[in-house]
Amino acid sequence: MTSATALPAASKPSQRLLSIDALRGLVILFMLLDHVRETFFLHRQVSDPMAIDSTEPALFVSRTLAHLCAPVFVLLTGLSAWLYGQKHQGRGDVSAFLFKRGLFLVVLEFTLVNIAWTFQLPPSVIYLQVIWAIGISMIALAALVWLPRPLLLVLGAAIVAGHNLLDGLHFAQGSALHVPWAILHDRGWLEFSDSLCLRTSYPVLPWVGVIALGYGLGPWFAHSMPAATRQRRLLLAGLATLIGFVALRLLNGYGEAPWTVQADTAHTLMSFFNITKYPPSLLFLALTLGAGLLLLLGLERAGQRRWISTLAVFGAAPMFFYLLHLYVLKVAYLACVALLGLNQGNYFGFDGIWAVWLTAVLLAVALFPPVRWFAAFKARRRDIAWLKYL
Repeated sequence: MTSATALPAASKPSQRLLSIDALRGLVILFMLLDHVRETFFLHRQVSDPMAIDSTEPALFVSRTLAHLCAPVFVLLTGLSAWLYGQKHQGRGDVSAFLFKRGLFLVVLEFTLVNIAWTFQLPPSVIYLQVIWAIGISMIALAALVWLPRPLLLVLGAAIVAGHNLLDGLHFAQGSALHVPWAILHDRGWLEFSDSLCLRTSYPVLPWVGVIALGYGLGPWFAHSMPAATRQRRLLLAGLATLIGFVALRLLNGYGEAPWTVQADTAHTLMSFFNITKYPPSLLFLALTLGAGLLLLLGLERAGQRRWISTLAVFGAAPMFFYLLHLYVLKVAYLACVALLGLNQGNYFGFDGIWAVWLTAVLLAVALFPPVRWFAAFKARRRDIAWLKYL
């Protein structure tokens, strides 16, 4: 929502704001890697959680890195909402903007995003994925911002920590609660007609908790907050969250499939870190948010180095990058099929995970100039109101 690198050149962004864009840019690159995998490695599909006995370590690491993306995006959306309120007229402006942008993202998921994944008009399946989840979370936060900050933090923590207690709750199709519960917590299919169904890939309840926590962290990034105090709080919060993850994971008892000792150390570690994303378990969010807070700390302490600024360019125009890379990947896949045919059963795909990483690097380099141009255009043309929604 607020982008450090999108500020006018005359006002150089502070390191606290640059670090937010840099972290967003970093997880965007992890997302790019995962979407290259989903495009060119679908013949080696991974489950959720992953099947340790059939997933090679390199593929496991690639997928696990991508786990950071959605939690960090949603947390930073909440944080950015608080920063937006400091620049405007407080919670009223924040609530209105969150509601309008949340609706915009929901519409975007149903249209441009879904077309990018399926290239199908009219669609037979609509996948409600991360943009949908962020949009619904923003609409929810539009109401939650009116709560006192302590209550907002307690509510966010309670949702994140407690939603796994609802894992056993299901409602059959035809029940009045089937649709709302599938949207909130129980990933599934919603059949609207013989020719159209929706897949609730990202149940939204846990993400509402995450965005509330992000908004509650906002005062740590106020102008008046000393950098040393903010960094100390980020360090303590990140470490405490990761320690909580390790302790709870060792107990093997809440919200996750149990981990087991494997034939070697690598696979034992894979089992330990093999956590559930759909919907994100408490352990999934503890690991990713704890790591995200420590990365945010590290990026702020790194100072205004060139590589930080490069990451921040990607983070300054996240929605533009998201749409652009989806269409580039789809066109590239169709071109490969047309030129080379289906070489992996029903798919065209790479033979090794190394090719996924190489393609992700090449695409990051290729997409950097248009993303940089759009970020600069967005900063320069503040008179174009709709640009603030991208």
